[in-house]
Amino acid sequence: MPTFHIELFEGRTVDQKRQFVDAITRVTCETLGCEPNSVDIILTDVKKENWATGGKLWSDER
Repeated sequence: MPTFHIELFEGRTVDQKRQFVDAITRVTCETLGCEPNSVDIILTDVKKENWATGGKLWSDER
């Protein structure tokens, strides 16, 4: 039973998330030979002020 924990910047629509989890589930089942009901996906929305890359917050101008 694969479980995916995915963190992404907040702001995606519910429809975008639906399409995203559908695609991940489909490819996972094709690749691993599992049933869709065995794939769990946990999406976590993160504010840009709580994410940094290269020592800089994403909320700061880049």
